[in-house]
Amino acid sequence: MNTKQLGNTSLNISRIGIGAWAMGGKWEFGWGQQQDKDSIATIHHALSKGVNWIDTAPVYGLGHSEQVVGQAIKGMSEKPLIFTKCCFRWDDKQNITPDLSAASVREELENSLKRLGVEAIDLYQIHWPNPEAQIEEGWETMRALQQEGKIRYLGVSNHSVEQMDKLAAIAPVNSLQPNYSLINRECEQAQLPYCQDNDIGVICYSPMGSGLLTGKMTRERIANLAEDDWRRGSDEFQEPKLSRNLAIVEALKAVGAKHGVSAAEVSIAWVLKHQAVTAAIVGMRSPEQVNGVVGGAAIELDEQDLALITAASD
Repeated sequence: MNTKQLGNTSLNISRIGIGAWAMGGKWEFGWGQQQDKDSIATIHHALSKGVNWIDTAPVYGLGHSEQVVGQAIKGMSEKPLIFTKCCFRWDDKQNITPDLSAASVREELENSLKRLGVEAIDLYQIHWPNPEAQIEEGWETMRALQQEGKIRYLGVSNHSVEQMDKLAAIAPVNSLQPNYSLINRECEQAQLPYCQDNDIGVICYSPMGSGLLTGKMTRERIANLAEDDWRRGSDEFQEPKLSRNLAIVEALKAVGAKHGVSAAEVSIAWVLKHQAVTAAIVGMRSPEQVNGVVGGAAIELDEQDLALITAASD
């Protein structure tokens, strides 16, 4: 698989990375039940296909996603790059609260290192700028941890240009992780141009619209999503947005038929075509799903393809 340098870092990452959100299993913002053995098999299969990084977070499954990733990479002589985050804490009743205080960030990092079984995190990110009043304190702490050798590079997720500017005055912002897909293009207005101008890497999440753009999501399937699947409450999966989103899927299918690939792979290729984008985080729950998305890194969409997709999405 092709790789691309992540902004101003020395990391060369595959154009697609393993998204480990769903591997956290059942929790408030989960994707329903997930078997650990399936998650581990998925990670191993994706790595065999040339994927060289995994993105996770402590809050995914309240620590469980990181534990599963740690199990999957244990004993590997050449481990994949590991990206994780800080911000959200939880108590014994599973109540989740944001905290970017220095003490919390330090404790979160130590817990992540233990769960993942690594000595340093390749890319450590502020998950959300929340509480916003603490982002500079959190960033200063991450900078100190970097100097201590526990973090290689520093990134942010879901941050505005103004927030990144604040943090850049303390330490360089190496990457941004925005929500970016054909159904969520908000970051095109400010964040992507800013990152391109400032040599900040961009790793997008939800390039397939949380499964909506895979070509496998029908009205019937949406109606039958598990009760504990967070997507049941998403307005993208409900009218009036749903009809428009399914129309985009039909365009993706048409382009996919031309290239001999799936709608999911076309949706990923569309995201990767933006010059500011380094790579895309792709959620994977089975080896079969890996096979259905890895081709998205190699597709070259032409002007006719883009025109067809744009007509459906505008």
